[in-house]
Amino acid sequence: MTEATLYPGVALIEGTTVSVGRGTPNPFEVVGAPWIDGPALAEVLQARAIPGVRFAPTTFTPTTDRHANRPCQGVRLTVTDRTALDSPLLGVELAAALHQLYPQRFTLDDTLGLVGSKATVEAIRSGVDPRAIATGWEADLTAFKALRAKYLLYP
Repeated sequence: MTEATLYPGVALIEGTTVSVGRGTPNPFEVVGAPWIDGPALAEVLQARAIPGVRFAPTTFTPTTDRHANRPCQGVRLTVTDRTALDSPLLGVELAAALHQLYPQRFTLDDTLGLVGSKATVEAIRSGVDPRAIATGWEADLTAFKALRAKYLLYP
């Protein structure tokens, strides 16, 4: 349940230079790389007070995928309230924090395929607050929900 809750957000950074915990017992519950300062990343993310999740520094070694068999520092994500967690916002928060701390090592452009919006990637690059980015999605989400309503079997 935890991985399914975190996946829609954490996966937004999966195509980049960081490990999202594949090849560990808890994929999507850890994010890191050999060049990350785990306590610094945890401090930045924890200070954002993202509803439904908390962050703690951690070290892990994935056995497969990105950084296989290399010790990685990063953060452990703990879901505290899955109904309060806005997972896409979490993904933007992760990308923004990694870009802020490691602009030369974190490959922000590699998020485009999963983020799906050049405007969102450029907003992160420009330092726009992740909450403002997510707020900018509201009109499109409202329109989508109205469109899909007529197709729902169980409203």
